[in-house]
Amino acid sequence: MTGGPEATGTTDRTRVRRAPDKQDGDVGARDAVLAAALTGVVAVVDDGQPFALPVAVAPDTDPATGQARLLVHGSTGSRLFRLLAAGAPACVTVTLLDGLVLARSQFESSMHYRCVVALGTFQPVPADDTARALQVLTEHLMPGRSADARPASRKETAATLLLALPLAEWSLKVSAADPDDDPADLDRPVWAGVVPVRQVWGEPRTAPDLRVPLPVPAYVGAWPEGRA
Repeated sequence: MTGGPEATGTTDRTRVRRAPDKQDGDVGARDAVLAAALTGVVAVVDDGQPFALPVAVAPDTDPATGQARLLVHGSTGSRLFRLLAAGAPACVTVTLLDGLVLARSQFESSMHYRCVVALGTFQPVPADDTARALQVLTEHLMPGRSADARPASRKETAATLLLALPLAEWSLKVSAADPDDDPADLDRPVWAGVVPVRQVWGEPRTAPDLRVPLPVPAYVGAWPEGRA
């Protein structure tokens, strides 16, 4: 693990205990995962019942403090988002699947992945920063789109809960090793190796109600595959 708790955000709660050699405390490596990810899962407990919410995520920097944070958004009508906005303790997990590891035994087969886990409490984005933060979300998910599509109206913005989780307590776990078979299995006539996984974009489909014939925007074609 690189650096100390102050540099890495690692605390006793986020220290990796199972396979600790896979923990990476490098902030740049953490940021690379968040820059590549489109979605994450937010976990919160409501009245004793845990819930896990799939959400779109975007890394951001708090303009007031300069601290790294993670943006999410949801409806003001969402009970769980209102709970998060009120300061309920939360956990966010962002995982990139990079490959499947095929070992000679089923037990030793595994995955290549990069996983960021962040703990803390969400904070509502201040009204004077909402427009900028919404643009950050849009540009992270759909680069180039904010200069093209209509921005959110006042009514739409009022119906949106935009929340930010400061990245003060987090961990990054990375699995990227080759198969680690038992020596007794090495002579088995079974193929072993790694099958990489990568994200690719499909062929864009034009909306059936597009009233003016328009080509697919050039920025869509420029979106990088893999996001990594």
